[in-house]
Amino acid sequence: MSDVPRIQLLSPRLANQIAAGEVVERPASVIKELLENSLDSGARRIDVDVEQGGVKLLRVRDDGCGIPPDDLPLALARHATSKIRDLEDLERVMSLGFRGEALASISSVSRLTMTSRTADASEAWQVETEGREMEARVQPAAHPVGTSVEVRDLFFNTPARRKFLRTEKTEFDHLQEVIKRLALARFDVAFHLRHNGKVVLALHQAEDDAARARRVASVCGPAFLEQALPIEIERNGLRLWGWVGLPTFSRSQADLQYFYVNGRMVRDKLVAHAVRQAYRDVLFNGRHPTFVLFLDVDPAVVDVNVHPTKHEVRFRDSRMVHDFLYGTLHRALGDVRPEDQLAAPASVTPMTQVSGLAAGEFAGQNEMSLAASVLERPQGDTSSWRGAGAGYQAPRPASAGYTAEAQGAYREFFTPLPESGPAALPASQDDVPPLGYALAQLKGVYILAENAQGMVLVDMHAAHERITYERLKTAMASEGLRGQPLLVPESIALSQREADCAEEHGQWFQMLGFELQRLGPETLAIRQIPSLLKQAEATRLVRDVLADLLEYGTSDRIQAHLNELLATMACHGAVRANRRLTVPEMNALLRDMEHTERSGQCNHGRPTWTQLGMDELDKLFLRGR
Repeated sequence: MSDVPRIQLLSPRLANQIAAGEVVERPASVIKELLENSLDSGARRIDVDVEQGGVKLLRVRDDGCGIPPDDLPLALARHATSKIRDLEDLERVMSLGFRGEALASISSVSRLTMTSRTADASEAWQVETEGREMEARVQPAAHPVGTSVEVRDLFFNTPARRKFLRTEKTEFDHLQEVIKRLALARFDVAFHLRHNGKVVLALHQAEDDAARARRVASVCGPAFLEQALPIEIERNGLRLWGWVGLPTFSRSQADLQYFYVNGRMVRDKLVAHAVRQAYRDVLFNGRHPTFVLFLDVDPAVVDVNVHPTKHEVRFRDSRMVHDFLYGTLHRALGDVRPEDQLAAPASVTPMTQVSGLAAGEFAGQNEMSLAASVLERPQGDTSSWRGAGAGYQAPRPASAGYTAEAQGAYREFFTPLPESGPAALPASQDDVPPLGYALAQLKGVYILAENAQGMVLVDMHAAHERITYERLKTAMASEGLRGQPLLVPESIALSQREADCAEEHGQWFQMLGFELQRLGPETLAIRQIPSLLKQAEATRLVRDVLADLLEYGTSDRIQAHLNELLATMACHGAVRANRRLTVPEMNALLRDMEHTERSGQCNHGRPTWTQLGMDELDKLFLRGR
């Protein structure tokens, strides 16, 4: 028995240092906890001083409510907080910090000094600790109303942890990013940051829309705001507002994505999935969208106590939140037209009030009420869907390699119409459409047009590809989806949870052209699949869809497969390079672009048109200098 390790209580110092391993990863982790305390105290101005990337010194001063002198030592104790009292408080947490561990953890791996004064106190008091080696010392001090916290020599007593820190610049970049995140969350608070005595950030309070937009531009860069769409929507107790970047302003990394739930920044996989779905059709492969979005919900329906650093949350009705986010963003991006991209930047435009379907009246899969009958008409059928302004005729592509149903999709969407516009601008600039009027065709690839702002350059194949693609999707969504029975049903072995999910969503699968039959507790049979997905691997597709349904309550995999097929059809059906278009045909294409959803990008996420204003053209030729 002597070799059996005995259970013993950890010392308070060791327990705090272990806790610090969860909370205090680097100087940025410290600054996050200190700033959250300042914001919870009601501060309206926060000053941050940093030396050597935060390793030597981190000082945060605020003008909040302060801490009574008797509470100062308790503020450094574990599991001590003024922000919650009982379980009911925990179920409706509105403060940023509430665990009561941060200051105790920080003080266990640094030399910490905290000075504070309340509004009704005649003097300030100060508490000091040093690596938890001695009791906290409290003494009088000079300080205005509010609190200052100094953290010196981070990890001085845990050298192994200090070895994992990066260069001064890297650590400061992480620290600055934390401040920027909080500055976006609290427009009503001024933030000032100095590094080694040099002013780095000076963000004043932003009380109106214009000031808030200026702060967003300061944090995210003016280019983001110039290419962002402001939105605001409230429905079913959910309110989403902020700015979403146009697909043309995408990034190679997900480094300009800020999402807040009740003022707390989170990185939630459900949110990421909804945003990814909304941008699915308009982003170039491997690119990431940009956004600054705020979701306000009843605190009782969201659990923020699921992660030590509070970066993740759990929604009570995750399906509703997912569908609301997806629906709002999907509709907002779909409604962008050329005139919106030519309008004033988001810094001076009001928030877009989204309504109807965009407000979350439809779920992610409701977009998948798709149909293939429009793709299955015989080639002699002349009742093709026609949009306003169509004035050119797409060539019929080769049908090799496609099923009979797919071949039916290659029909002529457009029939020749009379000229749709003049070749030059009219005398009144008010009558000029957003993309102007065609002047010429360049190398059989680009259309040159003149609008009120200057010159427009259009990639005719990419633009026609998007128009054709959107019309195919619209036709499918309105006319139903045909299923194809399998000669030999496929049997799938699943977990009981997956099989239960398939049975629960059986009607939804049937609407999409699938027929699934429960053969046993852990067995399904696939008896029918969508006719357009004959070449798809049915078993794998059903497994992937069920995985999504269990994870997010929704799935877009079937829609994605169908869209891939429609995109291929649209690509083959679009006008090809080197095909000469007449001026009326070019103008008809411009008019169709102005009325088509997502016409700013082709099916692969590439831009379809660009604007060269007179100022840009004048610079090219040094005019006015």
